[in-house]
Amino acid sequence: MSRWRVEQLHADFQLGLRADKVLYDSETEHQRLVVFENETFGRVLTLDSVVQTTEKDEFIYHEMLAHLPLFAHGAARKVLIVGGGDGGMLEEVLKHSGVEKVTQVEIDAGVIDFSKQYLPSICKDAYDDPRLDLVIADGADFVANCEERYDVAIVDSTDPVGPGEVLFTDTFYGKAKNCLAPGGILVTQNGVPFLQGEELRNTLCAFKALFADAACYLATVPTYAGGPMAFGWGCDDPAKRQVSLETLEQRYAEAGIETRYYNPAVHLGAFALPNYIAELIG
Repeated sequence: MSRWRVEQLHADFQLGLRADKVLYDSETEHQRLVVFENETFGRVLTLDSVVQTTEKDEFIYHEMLAHLPLFAHGAARKVLIVGGGDGGMLEEVLKHSGVEKVTQVEIDAGVIDFSKQYLPSICKDAYDDPRLDLVIADGADFVANCEERYDVAIVDSTDPVGPGEVLFTDTFYGKAKNCLAPGGILVTQNGVPFLQGEELRNTLCAFKALFADAACYLATVPTYAGGPMAFGWGCDDPAKRQVSLETLEQRYAEAGIETRYYNPAVHLGAFALPNYIAELIG
């Protein structure tokens, strides 16, 4: 008999997914990991009962949080990923041949080991790439003591509850900015503005105080229900967000990367905000 897994992240809204078969259910030091199969979404990963990623729609989130800042930068050699233990972000970043080093900081080694075994279609062989510098540590502690400088920093965090809560603070954002090389870009996941407006507003308030150019962009991910999802953008070089379509098309073609959601036109259009989101962030 099929069982339903219900996510109760929001007080007035629930998301239910049918668990046709539970493949894994265990507690780590930091959180409860569950993987189950769903006919429409494939394998689904939840942390503490909150959906993190699915095999069928993960490409949208990972492509937009990885390729957009990398193509906007145009010459990124070193990339920092905070979180992202499922390996999907790492796999997308490593598609860029110009990237020479990726430092991934993940608090829970169990998530990585588990993803290799149960979500290989998402991480593929990313964790075997020699360009990877894998650090098992708290992301907040890492950025506070980071001496290296990165061209792009990606905060692939869970929602601001439990272990991920510290990754949404002004202090964390300030320390993360200090990890950037000149002209570097910081991007973050900021939930669904219709349901999590305060999360996005607080992040953009911090970004506006830290960066010469602070903004957000959008993508629609089916399992992150409640409207389009927002990603924070911070950079001290406003030109990075104003790259022309022609330049983006050239960079995209030269990279030779196949994508299912991202393309140069989507890149530019993602920064066009509905009025309710524009008003939310001021």
